[in-house]
Amino acid sequence: MQQKDEKTVKLAQVLGAIIKDLRQNNLKCSINQFAHEYDLDVGNTSRVEKGCIDVKFVTLWKIAEALQVKPSYLVRLLED
Repeated sequence: MQQKDEKTVKLAQVLGAIIKDLRQNNLKCSINQFAHEYDLDVGNTSRVEKGCIDVKFVTLWKIAEALQVKPSYLVRLLED
């Protein structure tokens, strides 16, 4: 298994925190409600929010749509 470098790990953690913050503060719903309502896998969504996995672009797109933001908005938040 290939180890991730520090930058990749940090990127995944920050993106996960951004997604979790938007879900909790904008949609005010649990991760279970969020995943089920928007046809996302609960376990995968949880791992994304915890920064445990690298999110695929298609998944990021679906999450952005569910959060009612553009994927580019998530990227801008991540850049900041």
